[in-house]
Amino acid sequence: MSTGCHTGDGTDPAAPPGAPRIALVGAPNSGKTSVFNGLTGLRAKTGNYPGVTVSRFVGTSRTGRHRHVIEDLPGTYGLEPVSPDERITVDVLDGRLEGARRPDALLIVVDATALERSLGFAAQVLARELPACVVVTFTDELARRQGRLDTEALAEALGVPVLPVIGHRAVGAARLREQLTTWRTWPVPAVAPPTEPAERDAWAESVLAYAGYRPPERHRITQRADAVLLHPVWGTAVFFAVMALFFQTVFTLAAPLQDRVEELFAWLSGRVDAHVGNPWLSGFLGDALIGGVGGVLVFVPQIMLLFLLLALLEGVGYMARAAFLMDRVMARFGLEGRAFVALLSSFACAIPGIMATRTLPSARDRLATMMAAPLMTCSARLPVYVLLIGLLVDPSARVGPFGAQGLVMFGLYLLGAVSAMLAAWVFKSLGDRHSRPVPFFMELPPYRLPAPRAVLVAMWSSARAFLRKCSTVIVATSVVLWLLLNLPVHTTGQLRAAGDDTADTTAVSAYTADHSYAAGLGRAVAPVFEPLGFDWRVNVGILSAQAARETFVATLGQVAAAEDPEQPEQALRAMTHSGGDRAGQPVFTAPTVAALLVYFVYALQCMATVAVLRRETGTWRWPATAFAYLTVLAWLMAYLARTVTGLLGG
Repeated sequence: MSTGCHTGDGTDPAAPPGAPRIALVGAPNSGKTSVFNGLTGLRAKTGNYPGVTVSRFVGTSRTGRHRHVIEDLPGTYGLEPVSPDERITVDVLDGRLEGARRPDALLIVVDATALERSLGFAAQVLARELPACVVVTFTDELARRQGRLDTEALAEALGVPVLPVIGHRAVGAARLREQLTTWRTWPVPAVAPPTEPAERDAWAESVLAYAGYRPPERHRITQRADAVLLHPVWGTAVFFAVMALFFQTVFTLAAPLQDRVEELFAWLSGRVDAHVGNPWLSGFLGDALIGGVGGVLVFVPQIMLLFLLLALLEGVGYMARAAFLMDRVMARFGLEGRAFVALLSSFACAIPGIMATRTLPSARDRLATMMAAPLMTCSARLPVYVLLIGLLVDPSARVGPFGAQGLVMFGLYLLGAVSAMLAAWVFKSLGDRHSRPVPFFMELPPYRLPAPRAVLVAMWSSARAFLRKCSTVIVATSVVLWLLLNLPVHTTGQLRAAGDDTADTTAVSAYTADHSYAAGLGRAVAPVFEPLGFDWRVNVGILSAQAARETFVATLGQVAAAEDPEQPEQALRAMTHSGGDRAGQPVFTAPTVAALLVYFVYALQCMATVAVLRRETGTWRWPATAFAYLTVLAWLMAYLARTVTGLLGG
């Protein structure tokens, strides 16, 4: 049995005082994280190392009465650090990081399919002279590809315990937990491995020979697939086809599930109207919670399907190939493949993408990538895109074999990615025009069927973050919006003077919203957004989206529920301007929807991202710069999109 938890100062409340601290070290893609998850029960949390922004993952493994604090150090190919992540690993192993205790023992994770390279790293770690145990991963793949390894002989050659573990299937995890209880008996090698590269290579060869190691045969499927997928032309064509199919799948498969979720919230809204007599309480439950938060939750099927497909592509090994292809593109923008990996992380959320820049050795590259990361299309934009694309494009429209809605979605993602690389190039050029790129190493794993459990865990961990935001930021914002949309309270006399029948609840709701504090706020900023075709309701949604982009959907959900609680989507389609030169004209015309979509491609509407930029850069200068340039760029590009769409007859 194992549990995991973590506090920001590096202590672990689940472990008793003085619990042994065991560090996991290994190269990226060596299976280290799977081993960590197997030991800590997938419930470990993340914080930061004292005084620095590099993340640390700490959990607790428990076997009987024994408890051990397990720390997953950042992955590195060697102990000659070139990035902040790698520097932290070295400093923790050497006990030089103030406020972080040196580990009592080490679990060194090595990949059986690339053991020669892994042993070079293991030699450097063993030279630190800490009690150690070597964990060999991917032994099943080694055997499947006709390779061979005698782990007992390997243990004799290294002078430390060696255990085979298949991390993604949790095979060997129980035995490894038992091994942790004997950590005090783990030896330090009597003769430390050599530190000079040439001597270390010779040492690794002798260890491999003693262990009867036979490397795996080349993966034929991988060879044949990579001949196409890594080709500069065909590989790029396949990449775009995969992405187009990806977004088409998100629309097609999730639509029936979304319909069921919408029916559920419509039923809940009906129950509230039927059984809650107090109009304020009924409005709060029906409009703020069901209309607002429920309006965002209906997109959970798309969110979960998006993360499921991303986890499958990563588990199969395709995303590593995409990074390899994009390395060529990144080089044209003065960046390297590590920058693409960081930008790719931003598809889920810009925050992990910004934090992933810690792997970049160049400070200028890190800054340029951080300033571009918010342009990558994160999951928070997905509900907005789905809602607006539904208003803009007929679901039955097709372009060849692809649905038009999926292609529009792909186009928005592509626009964000291209804009991100252009922004990174601008910031890199402003700071350092003549720097030479650092060599970029990336492991291309063989194509393999991902373990279903690992895929589901990856999907759920990402979707859980979205649901957590719905239960905190979006709930709070929806409540504030509901109050703004329903205050001040209007008397019966005021309603009658306005010509509204007080018995007509829909007319009363529409009048109240049109004369609310929210309407005043939306009209106050109207001069800014009027050239884009937005009315006060859209303006309020734009302002609320500064807290989190999804609240734009919650805002429109509340407005639509107030105007037509039975058919909120039809209420949006029928919504007209309530004043000004456009009074009586539809709000969501094709030019206006196009402007809205492009505005959300560029605008920095996430205060959590701003806070992380402040933390990572150590100053407010760069977050303020990012917010300013992205807001101005969003307005200009939205105006351009509206103008072009209007000229095309939209």
